[in-house]
Parts: sequence; structure tokens; C-alpha cells
Amino acid sequence: MGLFPLMSETDPPSPKTPDPRQGMPDPQLGEAEFRQRFLSAFQDPAFEPLKAELDRVAGAAWDGYSHHRKAPRTRKAGPGYADPDYDLAEDWIAAKAAVDAAQARHEDKDGPPRILLVNGSSRSEHSCPGEMSKSWRMVEMARAAIALEAPEIEVKVLDLSRLTSEYGREIHPCKACFSTAAALCHWPCSCYPNYSLGQVHDWMNEIYPMWVEADGVMIVSPVNWYQATSPLKLMIDRLVCADGGNPDPTLTHGKDAKKAKEEELKGWDYPRHLEGRLFSVITHGDTEGVETLRRMLSDWLSSMKMIPAGAAAEIDRYIGYWEPYATSHDALDADTAMQDEVRDAARVLLDGVRKKRAGQLPEGPKLREPRRK
Repeated sequence: MGLFPLMSETDPPSPKTPDPRQGMPDPQLGEAEFRQRFLSAFQDPAFEPLKAELDRVAGAAWDGYSHHRKAPRTRKAGPGYADPDYDLAEDWIAAKAAVDAAQARHEDKDGPPRILLVNGSSRSEHSCPGEMSKSWRMVEMARAAIALEAPEIEVKVLDLSRLTSEYGREIHPCKACFSTAAALCHWPCSCYPNYSLGQVHDWMNEIYPMWVEADGVMIVSPVNWYQATSPLKLMIDRLVCADGGNPDPTLTHGKDAKKAKEEELKGWDYPRHLEGRLFSVITHGDTEGVETLRRMLSDWLSSMKMIPAGAAAEIDRYIGYWEPYATSHDALDADTAMQDEVRDAARVLLDGVRKKRAGQLPEGPKLREPRRK
């Protein structure tokens, strides 16, 4: 027997599958309240001549809602799935194809190295604040530093402020399927779109491939009340399926909670869909919480088996400490050391990505985790 056995020699038998616990109030609306909510989106007087048409549209929407047509367009899963005859949502099939294509790009050693820069701020001059965020400026500093040193690197920017400034751009909240059973959390997420509930325009099916194809990820974010920003936290929660999520919804016949519990208790292997990618984190604030947020983000990324690029790539700093918000951009202008640290963090991440692609980063032993959840 080796020093680090990959599997336990005496795995315990699977326990009896518990029934899903139920008893919360039913949120189902009656038709009158549903119609009122549906039509409340059309307050602009420009819609008044279309009242009869909107009434008919509301009737069609009620039909989908009352009959729970979450995914009205489906097709058979086909070969490669546990149940080839199961009807999978066409939206999910397309999302899975995009993730698989991104994984192929990630594994293509002849393709360019890829870095994803994430602006975690919700502030934008194109919405109520009327001014760009400092996080956006730092993302641009990082992008310029990478482009100057390594023009061959493919850099993408994920600007989460689009959630507040762009029409139809949403990240819906995680429904916590993983907490019922790991196998119930599908990779990529199958909770959305839910047409019957009007939960559409979900951005995550575009965001998942951006993370998957990347060799390195840098997150730049301000602190909001000791916490991650609302857009950043939404994305974090929806990335739960990237860490242990089930790539085959037919295994659980969609969202069959009891079947998902059975699958988990058989011995779930918790696949790490983002394992091995490098990361950098930059957090900033004006009074409090920068270290807390930086550690939270670093711990989260590490828990997904992503690799910290290095100490210089993880930064928490105050900009204009206890100074007026009105002059915060001026404070960043004056803080040339902070600007240099951002550029250095990008260079450290770039160096790690290059070494990882060249096979120069040491690989640790493939251990079976003693505690798997």
C-alpha cells in the first residue's frame, strides 16, 4: 500500500436515503395577482394602445405559469447520458455545449493562454452613480500591463457592473440545490431559465465558459459593508455548480430531490470543474473590511482547488482612507504605489499562467480528501 491511498479500503455502506423535508408555504399566485404582476412591467404610456395585445400575452404567460412549464422546449438527451431518453431543456444542452467547448480551448496547448479579469463593482457612469468605479480603472491597469508584456495572451474582461446598467442583464440567485444533495446541482446550472416564473436573461450561461477557458482569473472588487458586492456575490453563489456539480441531469431525472439524495449517498466524487486555474485577488475600500473580503475571496477560490498565483497577486488596500467619497478617484490618482501593485499583481498572475502552461509548476500528489462534501 502506498503512502497516500487514493481510495479507502473500507468505505462504509451507503445509509438509507432520507425523504426530502417539506412544509414551507406555497408561493403559487392566483390568476388575478399573477396578471397584475406581469402587466406591472408595462407602465410606459407607450404601451397603452397595446392593452388588448398585452392582455393576450398575459393570458399566455399565465398558462405557462399555472402549468409549471419551466423548460417548454426540450429534446432527448441521447448517447453519453445515464438516461438517453430523458427530455433535457434545449437551453441547458446549449449551455453544456458552450462549457465543453471552453474546456477544449482550455486544454488546447496550441491555443493562446487566457486570463479573465473580473470587475466586481456595480458602479458605472451609465447608471445612477454617474461615475465609473475605481475597480474598473484597476482592471484596465491590469489589462494594459498584460498587453504590454505579453500581447499573445488572450484577455477577457467580465464587467459585473453591467447588471446595473444594461437592459436584460441578470444573474439570478442560487436556489441552493447543492444543500439538498450534490447531484441535484447540475453543471452548468439547470435552474435557469425558468420560463414559467419569468426567470430569464440569466447571464451565467455566458459566464461559465469564461471561467472554464481561462488559465488565470483576477478579481478586482470594492468592499460593500464588509462583504462582496451584490453582483460579485451572485456570481460566486452560482459558481457552486463548478465545484462538485453534476454534469448529467438525467442521472437525477432533472430536479428529483429523492433521486439526487440516492446518487450522493452512493458516493459522490465531487468533480472540480475549475481545478488548477490560477487566481489573483485585489480588494479595496475606504474605511473597513478589505482584508476580510480578500481572505474570503482567496479562501473561496482555493476551496475550488484553484491555485494562488503568489503573495504579490493578493492585495487588500485602502484608497483615500476616511476621506470624502467625492474625491476617491483623485485619491487613486495620487496613490501611484497602489497602481503599481495592481500592475504587479497582473504580472505575477501572467508569470504563473506561463509557467503552468509550460509544465513548470509542481503538481502535488493526487490525494483522496478525508472529508468530502
